Amino acid sequence: MPAADTAAALSPLVITLWVLNVLVDSGGQLAFKAAAADPRAGDGLARWIWMARRPWLWIGIVCYVAEFLLWLAFLSLVPLSEGVLLGSINIVAIMVAGRLLFDEKLSRMRVAGILLVSLGVAVVGLKA
Repeated sequence: MPAADTAAALSPLVITLWVLNVLVDSGGQLAFKAAAADPRAGDGLARWIWMARRPWLWIGIVCYVAEFLLWLAFLSLVPLSEGVLLGSINIVAIMVAGRLLFDEKLSRMRVAGILLVSLGVAVVGLKA
């Protein structure tokens, strides 16, 4: 990687965009889960109408629009191969948040996956 790419990869702007991307993407996923998991929603078309009238669906959509813009800005500063690997930390954030907010189960295999993804992100982050 050229020196300019290495400097950009370590810049405060890149780190800020990366963290904001993780937070906004995770927030969007969690908002969609909150919208979809509402037991009062019913089935079929009634479910979609119910979700459309609740703020969680719209919060998720706004988060995804913001995430799209942050992701484009982030990718404009780092190589795609590194950006995608660094972006995979979202998987970890969402799994942990799902456990904390929705009482979702984390099996040993999922915890092993979280550790492997985290290790991979750390390796890519250290290389950059």
